[in-house]
Amino acid sequence: MSGRAALILALLAAASAAPARAQHPDNPHSRFTGFLFGDITFGEMEMGTRDGFVIGQVVGHGNALLTERLTFFGELSATAREDGYAFEVERAILRYDFADALKLSVGRYHTPISYWNTAYHHGLWLQPSVGRPELIRIGGSFLPVHFVGLLVEGTFPSSTVSLSYEAGIGNGRGSVISRPGDAGDVNDDPAALVGVRVRPGFARDLELGGSVYVDRITTDSASADERIASVHAVWTGSAPEVIAEYVHVRHDDGAIDSDSHGFYVQAGYRLPEGLPRLTPYGRFERLLVETSDPAFAGIPDRDAVIVGLRWDFETLAALKAEARRERRDGGEWLHGVFVQAAFVVPSFGSIGF
Repeated sequence: MSGRAALILALLAAASAAPARAQHPDNPHSRFTGFLFGDITFGEMEMGTRDGFVIGQVVGHGNALLTERLTFFGELSATAREDGYAFEVERAILRYDFADALKLSVGRYHTPISYWNTAYHHGLWLQPSVGRPELIRIGGSFLPVHFVGLLVEGTFPSSTVSLSYEAGIGNGRGSVISRPGDAGDVNDDPAALVGVRVRPGFARDLELGGSVYVDRITTDSASADERIASVHAVWTGSAPEVIAEYVHVRHDDGAIDSDSHGFYVQAGYRLPEGLPRLTPYGRFERLLVETSDPAFAGIPDRDAVIVGLRWDFETLAALKAEARRERRDGGEWLHGVFVQAAFVVPSFGSIGF
């Protein structure tokens, strides 16, 4: 039996050992809820090649409660291209909840190796800023944004400390490392991940966490073992919000080890009630890529300083404005401004089927 098959069977056996109640709720009809997200962004950057207005991703989220414990979640996106729109299945997850401490799912996920990647999904109304940090940019190659496989997760609440975890096995990166292995693993080495998050009882607004991800990269130009380690500290209070994250990526091709690093710190402050619904924020980020790493060929170092303001002028719509200062590979600093209108169309109800 292969190591991958053995690990999958072990995870399934652990999940099936938990007691399960009746699978069918009192209401025999499934319940479906959905949301639609969209945005329009104006950007102008020094030496930019695509200044002007951009139609952002149109994203649909749908969640179907199939039974009392079985749910399906799907996320579809349409992204503007020069020749039309590109449609993508961003997430497709079938999950069975044995208990809060044990949930088993299969599908396509946002890889849980970055706080931002799992806290702020597609649909830019969800996230506080105009764009994502570079290390976890959609379509980027530094971190695997998506993951296809099997995931076990759960939460152990406590008045002393609340503990959450994830553990999974799957296909990892594809032959193009910015893409996941949607059609199967590109080699015989599956990707595996484990993550832990804690919230202390004396400070429920504080979250501390870390994760490890291992895979084997196989492309036309590179073949290397990959190990990614990340840590984060987040404060999500009613007014201040601070997100800090650090990631270390190591590639070993058998002859040389290559180490790359990335981090960002974002801080924002929501003005008190009674004042306009404004949230000024700022972010500093840095990406340091090993030049000898063939898997990361073409990814430049990057430094960026961002200052912005989010205005939630309606409950389901926000206007964001950012000023950016950034440089690549230690070159000259470039400046830009971005303005974004983002919205969400709320749940369109429950449907029996």
